[in-house]
Amino acid sequence: MRQASIKIGNRQVGDRQPVYIIAEIGINHNGSLEIAKKLIDGAKLAGCDAVKFQKRTPELCVPRDQWHIERDTPWGRMTYIDYRYKVEFSLEDYAEIDRYCREKHIDWFASCWDEEAVDFMEQFDPPAYKAASASLTDLDLLTKKKNTGRPLIISTGMSTMQEIIDAVDSLGTENLLIAHATSTYPCPVTELNLRMINTLKTMYPMCHIGYSGHETGLAPTWAAVALGATFIERHITLDRAMWGSDQAASVEITGLMQLVRNIRDIEQSLGDGIKRVYESELGPRKKLRRVKADLNV
Repeated sequence: MRQASIKIGNRQVGDRQPVYIIAEIGINHNGSLEIAKKLIDGAKLAGCDAVKFQKRTPELCVPRDQWHIERDTPWGRMTYIDYRYKVEFSLEDYAEIDRYCREKHIDWFASCWDEEAVDFMEQFDPPAYKAASASLTDLDLLTKKKNTGRPLIISTGMSTMQEIIDAVDSLGTENLLIAHATSTYPCPVTELNLRMINTLKTMYPMCHIGYSGHETGLAPTWAAVALGATFIERHITLDRAMWGSDQAASVEITGLMQLVRNIRDIEQSLGDGIKRVYESELGPRKKLRRVKADLNV
């Protein structure tokens, strides 16, 4: 039996609840608190329920053989490990994000890429954790998040079915949400495979299934909602032309507003599946039906 709903922040996430919409800021802030706040403002304006960041401890997440590889960045040429630190927010930055999101009444949490990052985030009492697709086979990290007792959302991009099964078997289904995803940025529509949402719902009837989209358009996300996704995650940006690997696969604020508005229309239009004659149909029924019948039969 599926858990009726799972509480994230002040929202219930479940089959008969409004779709929980997560605006993934990720690292699209490019290390700028000002940009992060503008993205939070945009997410709130669009009607999203949460914004999400990515938190890494660079020396634990970057393989040592890549630390000193140089690359061009908006801040000049620098080593990869220095770049990773450049786009990481400090404790003071996150304290300001925490204050700002509380002021705006929008949830915030993070995908933590290592155990130290989980310990770091715990001081902000996050309403949930997310595990990136790249972390699905990192069972120690998944367990660390699960053991906090907070809801855990796992993404299933770049993964085999067996890897998904192993992760769920390891974690158990309580307080677990599963997001279908394809980890290509941007993802062509031919590789979105949205019917995996149905496959996951059948495999894991105890869990709520959602969708993390990396396509450039909006229609596949709406289709995911129509297929029964109970939560949605999309990367957001101020400008898809900005520097950064995730920007091109992100939704700008005007697009995000359209995305959320239509999701709310879709979830209302899906109804409950029980056939009824609406009051608004009685006039046309009386006028147009040649063979009358008793409505109560």
